[in-house]
Amino acid sequence: MKTFVKVSAAAFKATTSALGLSLMLWAQPGVARTEDAPKARPNIVLVILDDVGVDAVSDMYPGMIDRLVAQYGPSGLNHPNYRAIKGRPASTPVLDRLAGEGRTFTNAWAQPFCSPTRASMLTGLYAHNTGLRDYEDWLSQTQHSFVEDLQAAGYTSAVFGKWHMAGLNQYPGLKPKEAGFALFEGNLNGAITDYWHHDYQVQDSASPDSEWRTEPAPVRSLPGIAPTSFEPVVRAADTLNWIKRNQAEAPDKPWFAWLAFNMVHITAGPQPSFVPNADTLDAKSRAEIEACGGKFGTTELGNCSPPALNRSWVNSTDTVLGIFLKELKKLSPETYVIILGDNGTPMYGRPAVDFIDNMYLTAKGRAKGTGYESGMRVPLVMLGPDITPGYSDALTHVVDIYSTVLDLAHVAKPQQVPNRAGDMIPLDSVSLAPVLFDGKDSVRDEEKDFIISETVIPLKDRERQVAIRNKRYKLLYIKSETGNPSCAYYDLTNDPLEEFPISKAEVGSLFDGSMKGLNISCQGGS
Repeated sequence: MKTFVKVSAAAFKATTSALGLSLMLWAQPGVARTEDAPKARPNIVLVILDDVGVDAVSDMYPGMIDRLVAQYGPSGLNHPNYRAIKGRPASTPVLDRLAGEGRTFTNAWAQPFCSPTRASMLTGLYAHNTGLRDYEDWLSQTQHSFVEDLQAAGYTSAVFGKWHMAGLNQYPGLKPKEAGFALFEGNLNGAITDYWHHDYQVQDSASPDSEWRTEPAPVRSLPGIAPTSFEPVVRAADTLNWIKRNQAEAPDKPWFAWLAFNMVHITAGPQPSFVPNADTLDAKSRAEIEACGGKFGTTELGNCSPPALNRSWVNSTDTVLGIFLKELKKLSPETYVIILGDNGTPMYGRPAVDFIDNMYLTAKGRAKGTGYESGMRVPLVMLGPDITPGYSDALTHVVDIYSTVLDLAHVAKPQQVPNRAGDMIPLDSVSLAPVLFDGKDSVRDEEKDFIISETVIPLKDRERQVAIRNKRYKLLYIKSETGNPSCAYYDLTNDPLEEFPISKAEVGSLFDGSMKGLNISCQGGS
């Protein structure tokens, strides 16, 4: 057994590249392995749903909405608006079925914005360690990705769709090939300008790691869907085509695919909303759009409300995901699949782009971009060989994807990795394998361990919000660049929708150590 020697970030990159796994010979819990008899490397797909919070897909969690209604109703907390909890989620028959077939996590946090979530998954670090807290910033090339660990173990890897870790509009930060991927086909930006006429950016074997080329959006098709340049169809088809090539050219070489839909994010063009192609919608969703006069496959919205449009986007993604997984099963039936949202559903503060219509009682001023539950609570389901189906309320964060993927691949994780400053630090990531395979209820101490999500909001005086929680209690710290800090405390067991803050006295010194480590203080706040 070897131990990891603390070295600089640059030396870490060079050494791991040259020596592969020679620095990583310790076993991880959850998936049994031995050094002299390694397990076969499985294929793995990570699917990221953009801007999809739990509220949009609440049918994945049978009984959850009814329990919340009872909890906030007259026999419970007696909230005056409790009936609003039971709103209208999207139609998600595929995700609903997958939730029952796989291990579905009911207590999963993302970061509040798209790029910080992706950065945490890729590096295994919280936002204060990646340095990426908002959608304008980027990951440093000095930081280490789990894809490099997979590459050293013999995997080939590719990204399809949204990257959003190299910057916004300009891309000085970490590009896919710099992170260890062999191929990138998608878009480097945070949002595309149009769902049918989008920049299609490529890094392949002909591209230097720091460069890319831009092409017109290609036309692709899927079984049951007509040829189209519609973004979700292109992303799914590109991923399947790459898998087919791998299976044909190197059938014994394991692969990892990062499939990141741009949908359901609004566009960066003059018309932020759109109506999906009709053949990507189920009958229920088509009927809702027809009733409000939206024109399929266009930006002609008719009188369709923002929540109705958002439901159609989620349903369209659900349909494409179902076709993708059906075809994937034909190509590689023993593949592990991880599906998750990257942050909560948006409420942009403008009537045309406020989307939450279910579950949360107070949504305006919260939702995507904030440290409230509606900004960070996301769907997460994992499927594959020997994963025990069922629901888990284990305290979970998207940062855990790093260690979980390496455990699924039977690849040992590094003890330390570089943060943005180049200092070597321990991973924040914890593998979920004990829950997936060993019947464990949790992977963290539910009282003593904390998860952290953090955001800076560029359009709100760069207001900083830091959310810290253990299994039951939560602290939300808020401070603008010009104001004093405020702190609110919540008992998420009794008040999961954060309608009734509790006093500091009720949590005592529970969060003091975490706050000190983050260099924040509630002095001067509530």
